[in-house]
Amino acid sequence: MDRAAVEFQPESRIKSRFAISTSKEFRTTIPSIRIIPLRGLPEVVPGDELVRLLVAATRRQRVRVGKGDIFVVTHKIVSKAEGQILHLDSIKPSNKAARWAGKYNKDPRLIELVLREASGIVLMKRGVIVAETRHGFVCANAGVDVSNSPDGTAVLLPKNPDRSARKLHDGLTRAFGVRVGTVISDTFGRPWREGLVNVALGVAGIASLLDYRGKPDANGKTLNATLIAVADELASAAELVMGKSERVPATIIRGYLANGNFQSGADLIRPREKDLFR
Repeated sequence: MDRAAVEFQPESRIKSRFAISTSKEFRTTIPSIRIIPLRGLPEVVPGDELVRLLVAATRRQRVRVGKGDIFVVTHKIVSKAEGQILHLDSIKPSNKAARWAGKYNKDPRLIELVLREASGIVLMKRGVIVAETRHGFVCANAGVDVSNSPDGTAVLLPKNPDRSARKLHDGLTRAFGVRVGTVISDTFGRPWREGLVNVALGVAGIASLLDYRGKPDANGKTLNATLIAVADELASAAELVMGKSERVPATIIRGYLANGNFQSGADLIRPREKDLFR
């Protein structure tokens, strides 16, 4: 697949009525959306300044950043820059981790790290661990990942993805002199569908949710439950040009109408009392 910039161009200009967060209803024309991969980023190491690296990448590609552009970056480069990397040799497995790892032919050090990173275990069977992280995310292995990391190491989630997204937002906005949005993404599984998708862990400078509730549908009926996770959709769209082995950990999404109130990645976390699976 050629992972050049992907462009979604409607065949005709479509009128759409929607509200983001609690903003007023408005009517607008939907433009085309471009997804621009930022290539040539170096291997990120602890202490690197991501803003500087992203600015340099856009300038090398001669991408002129405009107001409303949205930078989507993988959590992996954020975590690496923030030093969220552990050497597995530093982990001493507990008896529980060793027993479970032995049963399913897993690395007991990695299992121990997953158990340490989890605030609670949702499922632990058939060689799969689904856990709740300290952030409130429910995901496989509490977000601990050994892919695209140096041998013998594991990468953890950022300590505070929203804070990391705000830092990127503020730095990129200053660097380019225009307000941009930022999304920090990660790959999550889904309990009711096959396949993985990218979702937003941290968000800054845009609304995370598109709220249609109380608005009329095309037939005039009032919508009661339609709340679209637009930050997740942006993260998943960006993955179309990122790939898993293309070494493209950052993209720019251009053309999305990011109006409305600023929100965060935390706004996407479903409260436990609304979780139908626990």
